[in-house]
Amino acid sequence: MVNYLAHAVLAQPNHYSLTGNLLGDFCKGVNTTQLHPRIVAGLYNHRAVDRFTDQHPAVRSAKQLFSDQRRRFAGIALDVLFDHFLIIHWQQFYPQPFADYKQQLYRQLAEAEHLMPAHMAATIRSVRTHDWFSNYQQLAQLGTALDRIAQRIRFANQFGGMIEEIKPNYAALEQSFLWLYPELRQYIAALALEN
Repeated sequence: MVNYLAHAVLAQPNHYSLTGNLLGDFCKGVNTTQLHPRIVAGLYNHRAVDRFTDQHPAVRSAKQLFSDQRRRFAGIALDVLFDHFLIIHWQQFYPQPFADYKQQLYRQLAEAEHLMPAHMAATIRSVRTHDWFSNYQQLAQLGTALDRIAQRIRFANQFGGMIEEIKPNYAALEQSFLWLYPELRQYIAALALEN
């Protein structure tokens, strides 16, 4: 229930871990038995993050804030929105300024591209070249990002305009993130799947 930024920051500081922690969204059709063991460990970490967040009461209550018509897609919206909140509250969790971390991350992603399946590398290249994380900082640009996701869904859906459901619930959704994220960090550190 978190998107690329949170998965990246919860990874270990090496290319294998970073690749594995982001691979969870791209591993369909990938033979994971042929991957480097540290990439696989990162993939397991990604899945642990997703399991923890999907079951967390903060996420369950956040989904209830969306209308019946859009609740089916609430998880996708929360993925992106929680990256927004992570950026907004970055200094609460990490000493390094976000702008510095982002540039470092983009550099690491470029260096790790050779470890990624082709479809993953193409998306991660887009993250870097179009600076997705800067776009996630402003609510209007976040709405545009969500609308682009809606256009990629291959069936008729009510996902478009999701930002209009986020705006009136912004403060409550922000509190859900602030409840979830410290517990998620603690859980992943204690789990130590990549140590």
